[in-house]
Amino acid sequence: MIQTPQIPPVQYNGPRKYCPVFVVGCHRSGTNLLYDTLLSAGGFAVYRGYLPIYKMLIPKFGQLDKLENRKKILDAWIRSKGFRRSGLDSDELTASVISQCKTGGDFMRIVMDAIAKAQNVSRWAVYDPDNLLHMSRIKMDIPDALFVHIVRDGRDIALSLEKMGGFTPIPWSRSPRGLEETALYWQWMIRRGREYGRKIQADYLEIHYEDLVTHPQNVLSTLRQFLDHDLDFEHIQRSSLGSLSRSNSSFKDERASQPLNRWQERLSPDEVAGLEKLVGGCLREFGYKLMYQDQLSTQNWQARCMSAVYTALLSTKLWAKTRTPLGKMTDLAELELQDAALT
Repeated sequence: MIQTPQIPPVQYNGPRKYCPVFVVGCHRSGTNLLYDTLLSAGGFAVYRGYLPIYKMLIPKFGQLDKLENRKKILDAWIRSKGFRRSGLDSDELTASVISQCKTGGDFMRIVMDAIAKAQNVSRWAVYDPDNLLHMSRIKMDIPDALFVHIVRDGRDIALSLEKMGGFTPIPWSRSPRGLEETALYWQWMIRRGREYGRKIQADYLEIHYEDLVTHPQNVLSTLRQFLDHDLDFEHIQRSSLGSLSRSNSSFKDERASQPLNRWQERLSPDEVAGLEKLVGGCLREFGYKLMYQDQLSTQNWQARCMSAVYTALLSTKLWAKTRTPLGKMTDLAELELQDAALT
């Protein structure tokens, strides 16, 4: 198994077995697989929709402490697939949000608590890879939130996201396919997740996609302790909800049983060397072995400059979207597109 650096535990005093769970990670890291694994275990509300309150709705309409903003956010979300999949009554939801909601966390709690109550379960989990970027805000609004960050080899992520067109490089990119830029996006995401995670320590756990696929019972044992939740492997196999029963691979021509180390077969030696020159340090930080160990010592000024540019670009873009009026330009059509991923 891949060795993840251990974060020193701290005293936890809450009723952990009822704490909400947030599944986060870079896109294509196995977040869907992990979420469906938890739902298949039972005891969690089954919800196959998005609640993009922090990354879309608040930037678009403003904070929920203002009544006018709450009404606009409600109107937008009630018209989305996410609401239709919730099974909730719009009048009841509106009454609760108008009277009780002051933060994004309140909105999530109201929605997910209502779904859990309707399903007669006492706990819920939320799937959205991009919640990784909003962990600090979520933790502030929902103090008992637990975060499971799933990490996957950045070389496989770059290959998968590049194939799907999941990340758009800057126009003057020297890489025609954006493979290297996509790897830098992966590095930015997972380092940001670990940075946030260190601040909440005992309420944050990293697991590796490779371990979940090859040693699921070991990973489930770790998750069982962290979440204080029964995660019986045989029960999960029998239930097999969502992606456990069908492939979520971007490589539709391949069997779902072969999801690991595709980069070794599909990338040329030069492409692998280029990726490792850019993100080799991050790969090693997260327990992955390099094919070309010497790339770390030969990183040139172009690689360092490219890494610095994209780190600054991505961080500035996130800041501008969440802290400036530019967030109002958010395209709500993405609500429908993103929900399609959980169909």
